[in-house]
Amino acid sequence: MKVFASDKIRNVAIVAHQGAGKTSLTEAMVFNTGAVNRLGKVDDGNTVADYHPEELKRKSTVNTSLVACQWRDHKINILDVPGFSDFFGEVVSALRVADSLVMVLDAVAGVEVTTEIIWELADDAKIPVIAFINKLDRENADFIKAFDSMGEKLTRQIVPVQLPIGKESGFNGMVDLITMKAYAYEKGKATEVPVPGDMQDEIAHYREMMIEAAAEGDDDITMKYLEGEELTTDEIILGLKEGLKNAKVVPVLCGSALKNIGADKLMDVLVDYAPNPLEALPEDAANQPAAALVFKTLADPYVGRISMFKVLSGKMKGDCAMYNPNKSADEKVAQLSTMIGKTADPVTEVNLGDIATVSKLSSTVTGDTLTMKDSKIVLDGIDFPEPTLTMAIVPKTKADEDKLGNAINRLLEEDPTLRYEKNVETRQTLLTGMGEAHLNIVIDRLARKFGVEVNTADIKIPYRETIRGTAQLVEGKHKKQSGGHGQYGHVKIDIEPDPENDFTFEEKIFGGSVPKQYIPAVEKGMRESMSEGILAGFPATHIKITLVDGSYHDVDSSEMAFKIAANLAFKKACELAKPILLEPVMDVDILVPEQFMGDIMGDMNTKRGRIMGMEQQGKRQMIHAQAPLAEMSRYAIDLKSITQGRGKFTMKFAKYEEVPNNIAEKVIAQAKAEKENE
Repeated sequence: MKVFASDKIRNVAIVAHQGAGKTSLTEAMVFNTGAVNRLGKVDDGNTVADYHPEELKRKSTVNTSLVACQWRDHKINILDVPGFSDFFGEVVSALRVADSLVMVLDAVAGVEVTTEIIWELADDAKIPVIAFINKLDRENADFIKAFDSMGEKLTRQIVPVQLPIGKESGFNGMVDLITMKAYAYEKGKATEVPVPGDMQDEIAHYREMMIEAAAEGDDDITMKYLEGEELTTDEIILGLKEGLKNAKVVPVLCGSALKNIGADKLMDVLVDYAPNPLEALPEDAANQPAAALVFKTLADPYVGRISMFKVLSGKMKGDCAMYNPNKSADEKVAQLSTMIGKTADPVTEVNLGDIATVSKLSSTVTGDTLTMKDSKIVLDGIDFPEPTLTMAIVPKTKADEDKLGNAINRLLEEDPTLRYEKNVETRQTLLTGMGEAHLNIVIDRLARKFGVEVNTADIKIPYRETIRGTAQLVEGKHKKQSGGHGQYGHVKIDIEPDPENDFTFEEKIFGGSVPKQYIPAVEKGMRESMSEGILAGFPATHIKITLVDGSYHDVDSSEMAFKIAANLAFKKACELAKPILLEPVMDVDILVPEQFMGDIMGDMNTKRGRIMGMEQQGKRQMIHAQAPLAEMSRYAIDLKSITQGRGKFTMKFAKYEEVPNNIAEKVIAQAKAEKENE
């Protein structure tokens, strides 16, 4: 592909609720450019944008793909972005580099949950949005109803620039409200036709709405409109273009991606109306040293690391040395390419504002900057959402265990919303992701890309044990006679709760009843006993032990004998001092739209949770709560269900609290059963 000047580039992310047809729309756009010779279909598994095995299996987008195409001597970099909330990190990274969005809506469903969520992100970042109401050929499709749902649920001035001709199976074209021309489609090709006479009233109504929005985009046009003068087509275009660029006006188009109706007109709108990257960058960006932001990383087992980047200052050339200031590392940039799905198309250089890829960078990952070593440029990274659903994984074989660490590290490079941890306490390997689908795909990738097979398991809760009472002069004696030396250790201890410390050991020995050389062994025996507790084998905490007395044998006493005696005394003392089970309690912050407040608080009650406070945050409520980890391990799934995906939460450890008796009995019984089965 040739190198395009910055003003001839359009960077657009195609976004939507899952199933609205954005990948099909991408496919129609690419087909219309002649870059491919057949119109692929998601159901047939032959689209340009969805080519990863997990996407073919699910028939939906999982990874953001870059599809670069040429239209009217412009380059349109299409970022086809997942619509399912588990892959929301992909949306966030695409929005960081897109200069505009095409929001695809289903003409039957109208505005859906993900539409609203991504719209909020676009509002926060002031990204221009063009809407495309898709699937107008379907039964029950209704352009006006879908359009009205946008006006009711979304911000900005929503204005139609096209109206559909025909309904449902009879849909075959549109009227362009700007040029007042009508087009009918046959086999994806548009032909100009007379404007239908029965649409005149509808056209007049919505064209006036469009002109009113255009008039607000420019001060001079506003004055002309208010004085009652008719706006020219050029003035309408200028007003809409300014309104779009300033993220105030949303032009609404219509079509059917599967029938390739309207995709060509959408590309015309992108060329004529959507901002080029220069309009979002500082004026002097072209004269600055080369700097690019890596916004996506692909871990290819054959090619290695593939990095997608956008040039945000200067110009980037292949076969050069660059520098990663985030890692303080030199990088060798070899061949630069643009991508048409999975097909790399080499380019000699990448101009300011363009998007491209480079492979085999040694240290650079998503969110990092690539620049010249002496430039001192560090670009703002990407603020990814925190993953909230954790599952344990268990390698199936020793060979899988050996390969797991390296494979996971490769996936972590690729996916900033994935976390990996080896929990020392529960001895589990934990993966944390954005949801069940996300984690299932990670497990599929481990097997398919790296040959690592794992089973999944529920996470174990890191319970603790402690005491509520005290006990004095509890005896532990280890005495064993055999041929030769025997074994003899004898201690007496006091035990009490110690709320301030995990473990405290003191000795108050008088008269050498326990020789000083054996006291460290007594303490060591106590510490080892603390690691296993006495109720269910969980670590004990907040206990103070005082060694007060004991006895020894000149010949048979040893450090080992006193360690064993200490262990016996510890177990007896804990049993006398009212042992209890403790569980981790989490601080939970839940951000939800107000209509879900009651449901969230009711659900918290079922989870033994406590509401600690609430505060308004924009249009949402932040609920502060505390709840046991044992009840919250699958909260990511529960919250998604309660709020239809509109809620989000963060969780961190707060403290340990006593487990209620009825639950403690079950936990202890289960722990003992597991120990017997080991």
